[in-house]
Amino acid sequence: MTPPQILATSGILEGDRSRTLDLIRYAVSLAGVARPAKLCFLPTAEGDNPHAVQWFEDAFGNDPAIEPSVLTLFTQPNVPDVRKHLLAQDALWVGGGSVVNLMAIWRAHGLPEILHEAWQNGVVMAGQSAGSLCWHVGGPTDSFGDSLDAFSNGLGWLPWSNGVHDELNDQPRRTTYRQLVASGALPAGYATEGGVGLHYVGGAFHEAVSVLPNARAWQVEPDGSGGWRETEVIPRLLG
Repeated sequence: MTPPQILATSGILEGDRSRTLDLIRYAVSLAGVARPAKLCFLPTAEGDNPHAVQWFEDAFGNDPAIEPSVLTLFTQPNVPDVRKHLLAQDALWVGGGSVVNLMAIWRAHGLPEILHEAWQNGVVMAGQSAGSLCWHVGGPTDSFGDSLDAFSNGLGWLPWSNGVHDELNDQPRRTTYRQLVASGALPAGYATEGGVGLHYVGGAFHEAVSVLPNARAWQVEPDGSGGWRETEVIPRLLG
């Protein structure tokens, strides 16, 4: 059995968004199965938006290497046994949206315990944006309103914070994350630019990967004097 793994990514919001599919395929590859891999999409953070479901089904419905499924929770779970379905998967992909609503709905349905069991049993946990923040303690989010606020009610399987969409041309999001770490509102953690994923193995940071050249990840820590320090993490470029 493979060790517990998480791939926490910033999907691509601008430009060639299809490259996000390459991140999903990489997450699936981490399961290391020789047969068609079972991949389940959880679009909870978007309120199970039918367009998100269609995007996933269009992308993987005819892929011979993947056996896709979707778990929706509105207005009730679309599978008769959620635990059985999730434990049967090789990888899960959690879509972006509102991390606050994602966690509230998951907790109402008892998913944190089920997902943790699946993770411990070798199912690869992966996702983008809200689907990246959720595995960590938390990170900055606009789920509460237009401004960016600290969210610290994530699953916490990874004892760090997470900043997503950390592009240099988006200074408010980038700077806010660092200020929240400096103030202690969020613990030290890792930030990713679009197209970059953080690969954790056994609950420890293993490496950063990217589907885009020149995209970066950053380790962000308080500097002990009210500010922050950041260390560039150069991702391994995926083919």
